[in-house]
Amino acid sequence: MRRLRRGAGLTQVALAAALDISPSYLNLIERNQRPLSAGLMLRLAERFDFDPRALGADEPGGGMDGLRRRLSDPMFADLNIDRTEIEEWLAAAPGGAEAFARAFDRAAEGGTRAVGEEAAPIALVRREIERWRNHFADLDAQAEGLADELRLSSGDLYGAIAERLRVKHQFAIRILPANVMPDRVRRLDLHARQLQISEMLDGASRCFQVAYLLADLEAIAEINALVTGAALADRTAERLFRRHLTGYFAAALMMPYARFLRACEGSGYDLLLLQRRFNAGFEQVSHRLTTLQRVGARGLPFFMLRIDRAGQVSKRYAGASASLLVEAEGRCPLWDIHAAFARPGEIVRQVVALEDGERWFTMARTVAAQGAALQGGGAMFAIALGLKAEFAAPLLSARGIDLQGGEAQPVGPGCSACTRELCAQRSAPPRGRALRFSDRERGLSPFSFSGD
Repeated sequence: MRRLRRGAGLTQVALAAALDISPSYLNLIERNQRPLSAGLMLRLAERFDFDPRALGADEPGGGMDGLRRRLSDPMFADLNIDRTEIEEWLAAAPGGAEAFARAFDRAAEGGTRAVGEEAAPIALVRREIERWRNHFADLDAQAEGLADELRLSSGDLYGAIAERLRVKHQFAIRILPANVMPDRVRRLDLHARQLQISEMLDGASRCFQVAYLLADLEAIAEINALVTGAALADRTAERLFRRHLTGYFAAALMMPYARFLRACEGSGYDLLLLQRRFNAGFEQVSHRLTTLQRVGARGLPFFMLRIDRAGQVSKRYAGASASLLVEAEGRCPLWDIHAAFARPGEIVRQVVALEDGERWFTMARTVAAQGAALQGGGAMFAIALGLKAEFAAPLLSARGIDLQGGEAQPVGPGCSACTRELCAQRSAPPRGRALRFSDRERGLSPFSFSGD
């Protein structure tokens, strides 16, 4: 509140008058001696165009969620730092919390630690994406305007994009047989002015590929500005970030923000309906759901995770969720993201509870890799979507499930970072905990360890 007030150039008296509270009450809030009520947050949003969910992002170290994410690193597993300690730390020493966050991030940036098993360039790009909460307002606005313009010429988005590429940019689209392009799904032939696409791609993937080329041609100024602003010293990270932004624009062109959000809210976030209405794939829709962070028109705070059969992560977007399920080094085998591989094409729903009692509603489904048929159809991934159970009531997929009081599967951030003792599925003890042995008894878990 103090940072917000100072940023707006207001005195305590002026801000208190704008919020219809007394200056003394505002003073207590700023000194962390009174809570910020829901009514006050609503007034902030109405009078200052302020998103209450952005409060944590302005706190030292990203606030509670930001510090919890960093402290979930296995190196801190033996410290048993709980929410109360973090709250006290933020209240008593916000500068120290921010200093810790900066030092931790600098160490990760320098390659001494990567997020999970990711290489340093990928970690750098992820950090930049999450700094924006995977919402790039300028790209969304331009894509939305272009999508409206294309709709005027044709109801078929793929055809409209192909025509624009032909007329405005002198690029033709050519669909090539699999035996002609056996190891590529897309190729840009600048000499022939052709975008060549494999016949093995489905309609949604073909549309994305032509939209990607259009993004590279017409959103180049906005993408360059974002890449330059990121100041990524690593050339590989810079190219990865540019690829993400170009794909972001392509998806925003296929699923324009306002229309997509209205469809989400009107259908209860019906994933099958959204796929059909926007001619998009399950993975494309899932990713788009993590980007709905426009001020004044926000969607639900989803995260998205993509893993292969071995549990390796190839995509992770926390969006506005700040979920440990995304940030964790490993994945819990009790989380049904893994069970999706045994039920291909089916959406697997589950309510899970983390060690601190926080409940999440998750949905997982398998998807085939683009052009998987070129490799005999063996490439498959599982996509997980999730959000806090308290926000999941509007979802069509959550109907009939007791989100708050019903059964929830206890899960953790992978065995090496999980401190649950009574887990028969445990495959390794938590890092930093001393193992205990008894010749007279054996518990549910093959590992018994000290509590601190």
